[in-house]
Amino acid sequence: MDAIVKINSAINGFVWGPIMLCLLVGTGVYFSIRIGFPQFCHLGHALKNTLGKIFQKTEAGEGEITPFQAVSTALASTVGTGNIAGVTGAIIIGGPGAVFWMWVSALFGMCTKFAEVTLAIKYRERNEQGDWVGGPMYYIKNGLGKKWAWMGGVFAVFGALAAFGIGNMTQINSIATSVNSVASAFGANGKEFTIALITGIVVAVFAAFTLIGGVKRIGSVTEKLVPFMAAVYIICALIVVIVRIKALPGVIGDIFKGAFNPAAVAGGWAGVAMKTAITKGVGRGVFSNEAGLGSAPIAHAASSETNPVKQGLYGIFEVFMDTIVVCSLTSFVVLTSGMGYQYAGDSTMAGASTAIKGFGTVFGEKAGSIILAVGLICFATSTILGWALYGVRCCEYVLGPKAIKPYEILFCLVVVLGAVTELNLVWDIADTLNGLMAIPNLVALLALSPVVIKLAKEYFAGIKNEK
Repeated sequence: MDAIVKINSAINGFVWGPIMLCLLVGTGVYFSIRIGFPQFCHLGHALKNTLGKIFQKTEAGEGEITPFQAVSTALASTVGTGNIAGVTGAIIIGGPGAVFWMWVSALFGMCTKFAEVTLAIKYRERNEQGDWVGGPMYYIKNGLGKKWAWMGGVFAVFGALAAFGIGNMTQINSIATSVNSVASAFGANGKEFTIALITGIVVAVFAAFTLIGGVKRIGSVTEKLVPFMAAVYIICALIVVIVRIKALPGVIGDIFKGAFNPAAVAGGWAGVAMKTAITKGVGRGVFSNEAGLGSAPIAHAASSETNPVKQGLYGIFEVFMDTIVVCSLTSFVVLTSGMGYQYAGDSTMAGASTAIKGFGTVFGEKAGSIILAVGLICFATSTILGWALYGVRCCEYVLGPKAIKPYEILFCLVVVLGAVTELNLVWDIADTLNGLMAIPNLVALLALSPVVIKLAKEYFAGIKNEK
C-alpha cells in the first residue's frame, strides 16, 4: 500500500505540478492569441447565444440532445465539490492571491474549452444505437487518423477509471458527509453510517433511473437541476457578500496583493510563497472547470447543434459560469465573512467546513450547514450524472457497446460503496487519473489547432460581416 501511495504521489506531482499547469494554461494562451481572444472580444456574442437562449424551446432528434442540455450536462460534471471545498482549500493554503490565479486559468481556459467543444462536434460520429458520440478519443481517431487511435484509447481508459473516483465515490462521499453534518447540527449523532448508507442508496437509485433513459434523460434531468442549483447557491452567496459588502474592497485588494506577495496579506499566510498561490489557484481552477482535461467535450458531442463553433461558444460560457461566477462567489463568501483569514494555513479547515462557517456568519450555523448541504447535494449529484455519461462513453470506446450496461450497473453500485468508505487514497488516485486525461487531450488539441483556428476565424468573420 505504501508503494502505491508513493507511486501515485509522484505521478500526481507531475500531472498537477507546475509543468502541466503551465501547459494547460499555455494551451489556452496559444488558442487565445491565434483566434483573437474570443473570450474577451466575443464574450457578449457568446453569452447572447448561450445564456440568452436558455428559455428558447429547442427540439433535438433521436440520439441527440439540445445545445443547452449538452452544456447543462457538462456543467453538471464541472460544477461540483471543487467549487466549494476546492476553492476554499486553495485560499486556506495559498492565500487570497490563489483566487487571482484561478481567474487567470479560467480566462484562458475559456478558449481551451472552446477548442475542445468545437473539435468534439467536428469529429463526432454515430454509435450503434444511433447516438452522437464524441470527445477526445474521437477527435484523436477521426482528426489525427486511425494510427493515433491508441492515444484515444489511453484517454478513454483514464476517463473510464477516473469516473469511478472523481465523478462518483468522492462526490457521493461529500454528499453523505454534508447530510451527516446537517443531521449532527440537529442532534442526530451516532447514526453516521446508517445515514450515509441511506444517502448512497437514494442517490444510486436516482442515478440508475436517469441512466436507464440514456443521454436524452440525462440531458433532460441536468437542464432542470443545473439552473436550479446554480440559482440557489448564487442567491445565498450574494446575500452573504451584500451583508459583508464593506469588507469586499479590502478582500479584492488582498486578492491582487496576495497574487504576487502572499506574505503581505494580513493573516496566517506569512510563510506562503508566490509559487504556492499560483499552483493552488491554477490547479483548483483547472480542476473545477476541467478546461484541457477533455471530459466536457464528451457531453457537448451529443448536441443537436451542427455548427462546431456555435457549440464551442457554450464552452466559453461553461468556464465563465463555473469559475468566474460560482467559484468567485465561494471565494467572496469565505473571505468577506473573515473565515478565510481566521483559518489561514490550517490544512484541517481547507474544505467545505470553512465555507459552512462563512455562510453561518449571516444565516446562522444550522442554516449555513443546510445551505451548503443543499449546494453540495445538488452539485455532487449532478456531477455523478455527468461523469456517468463520460465513463460510459469512454468504456464504450474501449470495450464496445456490450460493456455499457455492466459499466452502468457497476457505477451505481460504487455510489453506495463510496458513501460509506474512507476515501483518502481513492481521492488521490482519482485526482491523478483526472490529470492524466489531459496529456493525450492536449496533444490532440495542439495537433488539431489549425482546424479550430480556421473554423473560428471563418465564423467570427461571418458575424462581423453581418453587423
